[in-house]
Amino acid sequence: MIHSLSDVQSSHIGENTNIWQFCVVLANAVIGKNCNICSHCFIENDVIIGDNVTIKCGVQIWDGITIEDNVFVGPNVTFCNDKYPISKNENFQLVKTKIKKGVSIGANATILPGITINENAIIGAGAIVTKDVPANVTIIGKF
Repeated sequence: MIHSLSDVQSSHIGENTNIWQFCVVLANAVIGKNCNICSHCFIENDVIIGDNVTIKCGVQIWDGITIEDNVFVGPNVTFCNDKYPISKNENFQLVKTKIKKGVSIGANATILPGITINENAIIGAGAIVTKDVPANVTIIGKF
């Protein structure tokens, strides 16, 4: 189901995926099957989202971000793809981020660019993730 009040330009949306109102999904984004993209989300072009992913309200998924299967992204999680953001930067260098299978990211967490969060890790609400996260660990606060 793609809500009539969303702007979904991509034709790469898997079966049984729901995209709710006020979402924007750009043309080259790939979203798997059985996903739930809640309202007020923005998904840029160079993005891959696996199967059975939940992305709660207010999340922006920028170019260079890959989210594998069975991931939960809580409300207002912030992803970054530029280590040195400058307005109108002609030398912008995209930094890729990977969220591996089974990860859960709590509300308002911030994921800095170039990070890999490995399988089944849990990122607590409000955490700031500054480096790669090992598999099967729980992170709270600044890591």
